[in-house]
Amino acid sequence: MFARFLQVLLLLTEKNNLEATRFNQTISMNLLKGCAVLLFLVVVLFTLKYMDLLEFKSEEISVIYFEKEPTDSPVTNDFCTFKPLPPLEALEEQLLLNSTAWPETPRLSSPLSLEHTSDPANSTFAILPKRGGGEWHVGDQLEVLIKMYDFQGHAKKSGGDLLVPRLHSKSLGAGVAGLVVDHLNGSYSVVFPLLWEGDAQVEVVLAHSSEAITVLRRLNKEEPDRVIFKGIFRSGSVSERTTCNVCLRQTGQQQCNYTDLRTGEPWFCYKPQNLSCDARRSHMKTGYKTVLKDKEDKLFQRKVNFEVSLKALGQASVIVLPQKKEQTKANEDSGKSKVAGYYYQGVWQAVDGTRVQQFNNASAISQCLKGKILHMYGDSTMRQWFEYFKTSLPDAKEVNLNSPSQAGPFMIWDNANKFSVTYRIHGLPLRIYSIPTSKESYVANGLDELLGGTNTVVVLSIWAHFSTFPIELYIRRLQSIRKAVVRLLDRAPGTLVVIRTANLQSIQLPGVLSNGNWFSVQVDQVLRAIFKGLNVRWVDAWEMVQAHHLPHNLHPQPPIIKNMINVLLSYICPKKGS
Repeated sequence: MFARFLQVLLLLTEKNNLEATRFNQTISMNLLKGCAVLLFLVVVLFTLKYMDLLEFKSEEISVIYFEKEPTDSPVTNDFCTFKPLPPLEALEEQLLLNSTAWPETPRLSSPLSLEHTSDPANSTFAILPKRGGGEWHVGDQLEVLIKMYDFQGHAKKSGGDLLVPRLHSKSLGAGVAGLVVDHLNGSYSVVFPLLWEGDAQVEVVLAHSSEAITVLRRLNKEEPDRVIFKGIFRSGSVSERTTCNVCLRQTGQQQCNYTDLRTGEPWFCYKPQNLSCDARRSHMKTGYKTVLKDKEDKLFQRKVNFEVSLKALGQASVIVLPQKKEQTKANEDSGKSKVAGYYYQGVWQAVDGTRVQQFNNASAISQCLKGKILHMYGDSTMRQWFEYFKTSLPDAKEVNLNSPSQAGPFMIWDNANKFSVTYRIHGLPLRIYSIPTSKESYVANGLDELLGGTNTVVVLSIWAHFSTFPIELYIRRLQSIRKAVVRLLDRAPGTLVVIRTANLQSIQLPGVLSNGNWFSVQVDQVLRAIFKGLNVRWVDAWEMVQAHHLPHNLHPQPPIIKNMINVLLSYICPKKGS
């Protein structure tokens, strides 16, 4: 379709060029100049005569625009710009921005008042009657309608709230995430697949109000440097530290450019006064800037309007009966239920046809990894997997690579079964205590150094450290990594590549301003979109955290991690018939 569009465009261009040539042959240059001067005078006279009307129309359009996509103040992130992309990548970036765009959120009042903001105490959800009537059975879908109200009890007229729904049974150790549809008028729909027999309780949590998201999206536009990074420069006995970032404000101070030559990943530091740019020795995070405006913190109050459960209008649960003979169970329906899986008796069940096996001891894990080389790249949510393997495999010995505690690289080696597991943190930006520059490494470069093959497994988890920046930075990072994944699969098609998604977390101010769940939603959508269609497998950490009864956490608790590892190992060692 795109190629056909280009072909038609070229034909039209050629036709226009021919017509322009004939036109130029029949009209003299002097006449063209005269027409141009006359046109210019007409435009000037029209502008002078109708200036007031033009200004009025401009104001009128602005009002409509701000009602659709409001901002509190003009965007001032001119200091955070990125190098232009090649045409196809620029087109992909724009399509990603469009497809993952969050619904419009309200303009905030000044001074800020909670009166007209989303109030979970007044808001409700209701289970809708089954279509066609009758009782609920395994294989049915449960529909829920959510209505949002403000603190005055008035129905909201716009969407944009971040709602987290779950259907669960405590007694059965069961749970599944719900899919939310925002109707952009204060109401939302949720659909749950019914996947187990017995009781099923609906839970809906307001993670962020739409007004809070207005603040969060402003921060990523105007305050992308709100995490304070420092570069440590040292030469002999002289040591200095300066501010570093992807986005550095122009102060007149010279900057050092540390853009990676192979991937093009940007990083800059203010140049130290007495040392050269070559003297940079380490990177560290030192804190956060205060970036909220007056009273904006009121939008992030626990038990008030932040991570609060909505109340049910009517019953909040249903009893699910056994599957009817003529029905198709959702978990046997090749993922048509639009969820990745669900828990039953605390065990994750995939719905895409993958048979998730249980690797309950060191022997089972070791036999699966026998002869394998497992490379893990990413943030601390990936390091958590490495720690799981290290703890679960007592016969695998850690290799001392003299690495910093958080960054790696780390490695364990099992000599009897001849397998290794490695972990390495991704490149800057990193909210990490300290990492020597010698240990900094971008994932795409690491992938390009792999031989690959049927004995090689690559796992990626790259998301948490990008939440404070314009989403374009994350898109470009993933585009770079995807190219490296494609190169790896081209030279070694047997390589298994697995991607761990982002996940929900529970956090309080001021951490929510850098790690809030709305930021996680944004990067998770982009992550899935960029790798869609590629020959990779997924561990859906988002749903595995959302569906579980344990509290959300940036680093999920051990039972959830065990289920994630079981999914990974089931990809590495698929059971016959799966």
